[in-house]
Amino acid sequence: MGDKPTIAISHLGCEKNRIDTEHMLGLLVEAGYSVDTNEELADYVIVNTCSFIEAAREESVKTLVELAEANKKVVITGCMAQHFQSQLLEELPEAVAVVGTGDYHKIVNVIERVEQGERVKQISAEPTYIADENTPRYRTTTEGVAYLRVAEGCDYRCAFCIIPYLRGNQRSRTIESIVAEAEQLAHQGVKEIILISQITTNYGLDIYGRPKLAELIRALGKVDVPWIRIHYAYPTGLTPDVIAAIQETSNVLPYLDLPLQHSHPEILRSMNRPWQGRVNDGIIERIKTSLPSAVLRTTFIVGFPGETQEHFEHLLEFTERHEFDHVGVFTFSPEEETPAYNLPNQLPQELMVERRDQIMALQQPISLRKNQQEVGKIVDVLIEQENPESGELIGRSGRFSPEVDGQVYVKGDARLGTIVPVKIHSADTYDLYGEVVSSGN
Repeated sequence: MGDKPTIAISHLGCEKNRIDTEHMLGLLVEAGYSVDTNEELADYVIVNTCSFIEAAREESVKTLVELAEANKKVVITGCMAQHFQSQLLEELPEAVAVVGTGDYHKIVNVIERVEQGERVKQISAEPTYIADENTPRYRTTTEGVAYLRVAEGCDYRCAFCIIPYLRGNQRSRTIESIVAEAEQLAHQGVKEIILISQITTNYGLDIYGRPKLAELIRALGKVDVPWIRIHYAYPTGLTPDVIAAIQETSNVLPYLDLPLQHSHPEILRSMNRPWQGRVNDGIIERIKTSLPSAVLRTTFIVGFPGETQEHFEHLLEFTERHEFDHVGVFTFSPEEETPAYNLPNQLPQELMVERRDQIMALQQPISLRKNQQEVGKIVDVLIEQENPESGELIGRSGRFSPEVDGQVYVKGDARLGTIVPVKIHSADTYDLYGEVVSSGN
């Protein structure tokens, strides 16, 4: 038996995809494969693809074509493999395997079969798998941060979203399993754990008969990790009990990522999110009252079919009124398998881009004002990078989530992966600037 082949993984897409990538790396390393970041040196390149919207697919296809032109043997995993399984094998002769979103844990077996000369299609029609604390994992984030998936899949059927078709229905892990993994991460020196799923506020509904996010938060409060951050918190699930749990649990950051998508009840009904239109304002006000220090991030979709100027102005006023700390805006992307694809009154791309730019222009002074309120404060900052040339440190305060929000540029000395006090001396629209407060100060 010769040496095992070398494998590289090219990761595309969201942090849920990143966790799948990390589990594949862990399983391959455990099975004795050498994993290299350099695709040129690898015998196989696993491309963990995204298929959420057209732009993501274009990036995935570009990566696949470049690897094919370099004569690499390519294993296609992730959402695009689930989405276009047969098509990918037909159109990319260099693809030696396609692996679905519910099958990434079989990656070692897939590589073994490919090595025997088989062209492998390993795709469950309906994904049901979810990794747990016993599944090997090789983290790819900066050393201080880890994502922790509390559930996979989604039971909602928003008219614009293809995720349930690609990742299956919601399946939650037990509180005990999540806490066990959080303990492992804490032992590895992780300082920030970010809880993710498709709808984190629905966590536990499928296995406990009701959402159990409040209980999960309280259980994680006993884990020795300084920061726990919650992503994908649908506002309807932020019950008084969940808000109370955040208030009572000192290591849970008062940072809430609320994927609202729109404000106008008619558009929300068209999006198949009718429950949300009735409660947006009330819930946001309740959060602000209960958690006055809360940092609120949200995302909107502009240009949904049938969005009139009046609907859009409602969204502008809503954005201005609630003064979110961070706002992301996406233009509507028509996805073939979704109901929104066939809706009448599709809007031209130029108008969608114009509307996106308008909201971003409205939000910028709000974000700037929020950041400027930090000037003069001493805030905890998780140090993640060091500029090798200038020696300047880069990190994040609790206000900023990785990759989607701003950063803190820090002068002074601190070790990577540690949380240090930083005096903020200036701010711009997206970032903060400060200096490490030494113990002698």
